Amino acid sequence: MPRISMYCTAVCPYCVAAERLLKSKGIAEIEKIRIDLQPERRAEMMERTRRRTVPQIYIDNRHVGGFDDLAALDAAGGLDPLLRDAA
Repeated sequence: MPRISMYCTAVCPYCVAAERLLKSKGIAEIEKIRIDLQPERRAEMMERTRRRTVPQIYIDNRHVGGFDDLAALDAAGGLDPLLRDAA
């Protein structure tokens, strides 16, 4: 299984949607980096991704982007191979 990490907050509907999509692909574990509980992690997220919004999703060490990026990758047929090849 690939290592999935996601910068997120508790009340973000896009974070919930991203988690739901990943779980539908068989991902059982997602490392959630809660920037609402650890504000210092927001600065880390912005440094790593150059983005300010959540979610920000990583598959292994590859930055996939936010939920819209993840959904577009899935619609284009690129998510399944990425999850399989990352394992």
